[in-house]
Amino acid sequence: MEKRLGKATRDAYGEVIVEMGRENPQIVVLDADLSKSTKTAKFGETFPERFFNVGIMEANLVGVASGLAACGKIPYISSFATFLISKGYDQLRMGVSYSELGVKVVASHGGISIGEDGASQMSIEDVALTASLPGMTVIIPADEFSARALIRQTAEIPGAVYVRTGRPKTPIIYDASSKFEIGKANRLRSGKDLTIVANGLLVFEALAAAEELEKKGIQAGVIDMHTIKPLDEAMLLEEARKTGRIVVAEEHQIWGGLGSAVARFLSENCPCRMEFVAIQDTYAESGLPDEVMEKYGLTAPAVVKAAERLLKKS
Repeated sequence: MEKRLGKATRDAYGEVIVEMGRENPQIVVLDADLSKSTKTAKFGETFPERFFNVGIMEANLVGVASGLAACGKIPYISSFATFLISKGYDQLRMGVSYSELGVKVVASHGGISIGEDGASQMSIEDVALTASLPGMTVIIPADEFSARALIRQTAEIPGAVYVRTGRPKTPIIYDASSKFEIGKANRLRSGKDLTIVANGLLVFEALAAAEELEKKGIQAGVIDMHTIKPLDEAMLLEEARKTGRIVVAEEHQIWGGLGSAVARFLSENCPCRMEFVAIQDTYAESGLPDEVMEKYGLTAPAVVKAAERLLKKS
């Protein structure tokens, strides 16, 4: 499958939040001294009176946002995913989730695809942590088009939202006319033998894997499950009943991510055979993004192998 690189999802966020700011004066943006990297700097230049840099204090970032949300504002807060979720978790738990406030967390540098920065800045636990917070919607867009559309919709959700954006340029999956709905997955390919459920950068890898499997006479469907919470349960049920075999692929620790959510739901409603492509209970090394993704098994060949293992089990 041809890989056409578009913008990074963090760049898409930086562009769309400025558009949203022009449309809605209640939107405010906060950052923890990383606005050039999270791409909120343009919002600060355009709306300086609605932009707040709290410094390198992620816990305080969440606390200030909670106060603004309680006053009727729509706060968007950004930092590196691992910094914001790890250092601000108590405040996210008590100040946002428990208090039922509509803070929108759009964190950049998600996953291990940031490459050279190393394990200290790679978020591999963020989905597990945010999805465990009651009332929190959790989203990982696959490309710039899905990021723009889904982030735009977050302003309409009354509760808290977590969106993971990434550092590298992403392969183009969609276009400006593509339709998205938070909580509703996008079916990108139909198949009768198995279904690959993926999100983020793994959506492209899933599509590439499906093309390779087709050469071997295997028809694989591909689902972009961009919203981890709430899951699109209807589509999962439909696919599980149709193929009876599910491969879940994600750029996250295997414990507590998309795979865990899908397995929990299907085990209760439509048990079927499954395989999982994810980070295998380890932190990643520093390296070039493509090299890191390959070493930790987050590529199309790894998805193909998982699909073949699944078919052998059957």
